[in-house]
Amino acid sequence: MTSPTQLASLEGQQYLVLRPTRAVSDVYRAEQRSALGRMDAPHPHTEHVTLRAFHEPERRDELLSLIREWAVAQRPIEVVAEAVDVFPTPWQTVILRLTRTSSLVSAYANLSTALEATDFRRLDERSTEEWTFHLSVIYAKTLSVAAWTELSHKSRRSLSKRPAETITEAEFVWYEDGVEHSEVIPFGLRSFR
Repeated sequence: MTSPTQLASLEGQQYLVLRPTRAVSDVYRAEQRSALGRMDAPHPHTEHVTLRAFHEPERRDELLSLIREWAVAQRPIEVVAEAVDVFPTPWQTVILRLTRTSSLVSAYANLSTALEATDFRRLDERSTEEWTFHLSVIYAKTLSVAAWTELSHKSRRSLSKRPAETITEAEFVWYEDGVEHSEVIPFGLRSFR
């Protein structure tokens, strides 16, 4: 990400994400190209599945330590794209919705358990039951009601093929001093940093 405005809006935040790189990524990129062909809108520059968002600029190292411990016990995660869908107003976001695979639900639930005993500030956190696993395709929050309604109706559909892939690592991303930083954390390995 290089937009100074976007970087400024994320200052002090951290994200734990999964990054599809094969079949799910291919479908995501095709959907994003198609959506951007219909309209110019803010959008993620790389595909990602957010597991959690935080605002812990002063305790980033503590947070990262907890996430590394979670990752040691984590098994590979299967992600399966099932539909192009939307988050309605006020979010107005076109998404690639994922199937609630047992490994994805388990990873999210185990992370929730690990975070329960902490007071880390979590942004827009939802319970495992309420969370919609997804990749955001475009952010259309600035569209008028009529334009959003049209885009929403044209975008939504089930995928006849269900692209799937297995992810073996997470990425911890943080924003500090106007710069995006990240660390890739493999599952099942203890790192000695």
